[in-house]
Amino acid sequence: MVAAGAQSIDFNEKFTAIKIHFGEPGNLSYLRPNFAKVVADYIKEQGGVPFLTDCNTLYVGRRKNAIDHIDAAYENGYTPFSTGCHVIIADGLKGTDEVLVPVEGGTYVKEARIGRAVMDADIILSLNHFKGHELTGFGGAIKNLGMGCGSRAGKMEQHNDGKPQVDQSVCKGCRICAKNCAHGAISFNTRNKASIDHDKCVGCGRCIGACFIDAISNTSGSAAEKLGMKMAEYAKAVVTGRPQFHINIVMDVSPFCDCHGENDVPIIPDVGMFASFDPVALDMACADACNAQPVSKGSLLDDNMNAPHFHDHHDHFVNTTPESDWKACMEHAEKIGLGSREYELVPVK
Repeated sequence: MVAAGAQSIDFNEKFTAIKIHFGEPGNLSYLRPNFAKVVADYIKEQGGVPFLTDCNTLYVGRRKNAIDHIDAAYENGYTPFSTGCHVIIADGLKGTDEVLVPVEGGTYVKEARIGRAVMDADIILSLNHFKGHELTGFGGAIKNLGMGCGSRAGKMEQHNDGKPQVDQSVCKGCRICAKNCAHGAISFNTRNKASIDHDKCVGCGRCIGACFIDAISNTSGSAAEKLGMKMAEYAKAVVTGRPQFHINIVMDVSPFCDCHGENDVPIIPDVGMFASFDPVALDMACADACNAQPVSKGSLLDDNMNAPHFHDHHDHFVNTTPESDWKACMEHAEKIGLGSREYELVPVK
């Protein structure tokens, strides 16, 4: 952190939110608590008051309310004894404790719904597992800040443009998609083929990642593009007006989000750690570094690239999930003033 310039932030007697993803129990690729401890220890050495935080999830799982969420965090090792600081679920018991935060220059979001504890902090520091994602292409600093700091209503606002479809000629009726739907939007006909009720669906995309035979996809045109743009606007709402710092850990780069209670093998080898005051430059540097890596044999990316009729997008994340559009998020983030896509890499040994 010192080598990246974090010492320029005045942490003394400041509440510092360390935004992190605790990992859905059953997932094995989430960041381990020792990373959080190093960051928390540094902040305390500077006289600061750190706490680990995340908001409740929109989907079904172990992190949809504060009690279950804290239990899940503890189960994955994020306790005050292992990390040296407390866990606070930012949007409260039921995911309704939010602050309406204006988004200057926002195209899609005028007031972002952010978890109150995040906005009450004096400093925001994101500690991010950089990995793939079934809708946004990858998850890094912007996703951890934008989607991760949104209350449950904020997450719904970001997701509500995209509605996935089922290719019933491919569907095998295994019903895994329905088990992963928090809104009861998936039903089955007399032939045991799934269909999605778009009046109930919020477009979270969890069913896309859950379907292991790719029978579900996002056919909504610009939905993934809009999701990324909204996410950037939410991230801007989180960081505007206070000190910020961001760390991306590019290890165990799984094809899907750590929100899944399972994970596939990494799509590329481990790359390393990156840090910056600029979340846009940070994510761009990590994306470029990942795309320069070889493809891991036996990964979903490898399977896709060796499938019949494969179309090479020359991008590991798009080749993993072709319906994603991470570049639109980066372009919009720069346009609204969240950061710059230009960066300079300074190696630290």
